[in-house]
Amino acid sequence: MGNSVQNITENVSLIASKETWIEGLAIQQLTKTSELTGMCRVAGMPDLHPGRGYPIGAAFFTQNKIYPALVGNDIGCGMSLWQTSSKVSKVNVSKMAKKFEQIEQPLDANWFDTIANRKCEKGIQSDLFDQALGTIGGGNHFAEFQAIDEVYNESALEELGLNKKHLQLLVHSGSRGLGQSILVDHITRCNHDGLETNSDEFFSYMAKHDEAVRWAELNRELIALRFLDAIRAKGYCALDINHNLVTSKKIDGIEGWLHRKGATPSDQGYVVIPGSRGDYSYLVTPRINNDDKAIMSLFSLAHGAGRKWKRGECHGRLGHKYKREDLYRTELGSRVICGNKELLYDEAPQAYKKCETVISDMVDAELIDVVAKLRPVLTFKTNGTCSS
Repeated sequence: MGNSVQNITENVSLIASKETWIEGLAIQQLTKTSELTGMCRVAGMPDLHPGRGYPIGAAFFTQNKIYPALVGNDIGCGMSLWQTSSKVSKVNVSKMAKKFEQIEQPLDANWFDTIANRKCEKGIQSDLFDQALGTIGGGNHFAEFQAIDEVYNESALEELGLNKKHLQLLVHSGSRGLGQSILVDHITRCNHDGLETNSDEFFSYMAKHDEAVRWAELNRELIALRFLDAIRAKGYCALDINHNLVTSKKIDGIEGWLHRKGATPSDQGYVVIPGSRGDYSYLVTPRINNDDKAIMSLFSLAHGAGRKWKRGECHGRLGHKYKREDLYRTELGSRVICGNKELLYDEAPQAYKKCETVISDMVDAELIDVVAKLRPVLTFKTNGTCSS
């Protein structure tokens, strides 16, 4: 496994080399969370960073209890990768950028039948947040057109049906206000206490949680379809993976519950580990043939590059070096659309670790093989009207 697996305590693992910088507070949060009642094992990923009480970029395995606060407010947040019909050689980024002026508005009546049919097919009954369907939101969410820059496994690319001559579209979003409302309801009634898995509160939460996961999947689908529609392209979803959720899982002979808070599953096939809007993303295939490694990592991987700096302090760190206009172009030549000044600095590539380091740690730990490297072409954050 190289030197990319650290045993912090008997039941806390960290998938990161000692050369990979991880904030001390994040490790403190990881260790503190491992002390919760019913917690069997905790695994931090190489993108681990502090959250509001609980670390982000980690997986938590419990028995007889679940902790909704570990999943957080963005239930079902994840990544979907779409193959588009748009050729890389034909891309004019400036012209493309102008086509997304209305992309944050609620979907109009032309989409109502599609929404109703897909909600029915996915068993989604809630309609309180329908106006947010097809919208990205704020924070680190985005839609990014990408080009396949390097291929390391041609057969895997063919299996997914990806064409390196055409643009890919990566969508990162979740359950928006629906997930937030579910967490707020839980915190109001139960604070941060866990739920016994045989209780009425548990079954009620899980029913709402599972619907929010399906809602998030539909949201990413509608985001992708409207971006494709805006550039008059077609496409299909090659993969869709959630990284904020809780699911039943048997690990090391124990029937329990696996919480992922910003952790990509390694037991569901190919996944994308995204960079930071000015960095490469990586399409990888997990290795799941070794039980020891799977248990140590709790069947999970990093979900991105991982923050270096806290939100709110990035403008102070970068403002004297970069004007706002400087951040609309990246070192890789890609374009960024972000009409919110604070978000532009908070989500600047410099605020994140290098994705290559995160990938290297997981390769060294023998958790993944890299299939392809994806280069950003155009990243959409917001025209200035997004909400978190």
